[in-house]
Amino acid sequence: QVQLVESGGGLVQPGGSLRLSCVASGFTLDYYVIGWFRQAPGKEREGVSCISTSGTFTYYADSVKGRFTISRDNAKNTAYLQMNSLKAEDTALYYCAAARPLTLTTMATLSPESYDYWGQGTQVTVSS
Repeated sequence: QVQLVESGGGLVQPGGSLRLSCVASGFTLDYYVIGWFRQAPGKEREGVSCISTSGTFTYYADSVKGRFTISRDNAKNTAYLQMNSLKAEDTALYYCAAARPLTLTTMATLSPESYDYWGQGTQVTVSS
């Protein structure tokens, strides 16, 4: 059974950090682009970041550039999102997703429609 499971969310103060993990089971993550997305209440799901199969190429939404870092460990079938300098507007349900290899152009769009498998999400709340 193909499954993605996110963890690492929680409540953090503004300026704090969290590291999200995404563990895959039922398939080998090596062959998939991994993306992180988020959805705040009343808003559409938006792309946060993605990483190519080898980890060579990464893309970030402008809103998180310089603060978030995506990475992957194919040996552990796991991807990560390190989030630093968190802001209240980062509060959302964060999802990881996997896509069969995409072109760099498609990766850069951070479009949810390009992804095949999705996790259930982990809540991130930034509040004092």
